[in-house]
Amino acid sequence: MENNIFELQYALDTFYFLVCGALVMWMAAGFSMLEAGLVRSKNTTEILMKNIALYAVACTMYMVCGYYIMYDGGVFLSGIVADGVAGADEPATYAPSADFFFQVVFVATAMSIVSGAVAERMKLWAFLIFAVVLTGFIYPMEGSWTWNGAAVFGMYTLGDLGFSDFAGSGIVHMAGASAALAGVILLGARKGKYAKDGRSIALPGANLPLATLGTFILWLGWFGFNGGSVLATASVESANSVAVVFMNTNAAAAGGLIAALILARLMFGKADLTMALNGALAGLVAITAEPSTPTALQATIFGGLGGILVVLSILALDKIKIDDPVGAISVHGVVGFLGLLLVPLTNDGSSFSGQLIGAVTIFVWVFVTSLIVWGILKMVMGIRISEEEEMEGADISECGMEAYPEFVTK
Repeated sequence: MENNIFELQYALDTFYFLVCGALVMWMAAGFSMLEAGLVRSKNTTEILMKNIALYAVACTMYMVCGYYIMYDGGVFLSGIVADGVAGADEPATYAPSADFFFQVVFVATAMSIVSGAVAERMKLWAFLIFAVVLTGFIYPMEGSWTWNGAAVFGMYTLGDLGFSDFAGSGIVHMAGASAALAGVILLGARKGKYAKDGRSIALPGANLPLATLGTFILWLGWFGFNGGSVLATASVESANSVAVVFMNTNAAAAGGLIAALILARLMFGKADLTMALNGALAGLVAITAEPSTPTALQATIFGGLGGILVVLSILALDKIKIDDPVGAISVHGVVGFLGLLLVPLTNDGSSFSGQLIGAVTIFVWVFVTSLIVWGILKMVMGIRISEEEEMEGADISECGMEAYPEFVTK
């Protein structure tokens, strides 16, 4: 009887894990649609190519070496370990291959964040080479220090310092934004983005319905992102935890959108759709570090803080000429940091000092290593398309086809 109960629990937890992983994989479609909507029409094909190609690169690199680096075992050419999830002290209550699948879609999410920030002026192949390094080495290293509990270069263990990141506000989102920031700094702004007097010139996206669809897809996928991080659902305790995580994830997104919409109305006098969309995503990022312990009201407030912060951050980065076409650095980086700092307010097992040290560790590692990789790529092959290619659009120069051939104006 006991064995039958274990087998049922194993089957249910594995199935839940796989479904949540599939939801997170669907976030790749969300990023694709969001970014395709927020870039100009002449760069649509290339941004779509980046998103689907980076997903394939992430899956392959994490299989070849990333999972092994992150968890000291698991997949390394020969396949998944048979005796449990890599890095776990005891055999898991779900299939080890389900753990790998769930982990790999997180890696792809981190890389997807980079895509939008460097849009409209980066070479496709330089981007994909960087994706190989980020998903195969940079991300797995910081993941080993956080979710696997390894000592940072043998010096200190973040968990012992009070660091906690339930589903990845820092580990996934801030990490992706840190890599994006390094690339944007070396890449420079898009042509025509800033006037000679320093004024920022709006370069509106071509398809706001697509951007809105992308946001809805990401909102849906986030239930798998946060909910799957409970790692189980086949007991009363875990089922209740999953329900709370789903509830708080949704509440935070709603709070973020409302706060961003109201602030944009107060600042600009109009209901800015792009700010509202980024507000919803900011709310989701803010709650990701700890969606299991706040009340629904607290989650809404945390999301609202993220929504306010993302509007202010987008404007601030624009002032210092950090050109981010989709606001990814603000949504995932700045608000990811906020999410880490909010954890101790409801989770007694974490500390502000631990969260700060963890955030600094993640940022410094990812930013510096990314800056080095981007710098090498810039010297060896160049990372930016030519001015003529940028004016024509990356679709033609990088992919040889247009997403909207009937409507593109030369």
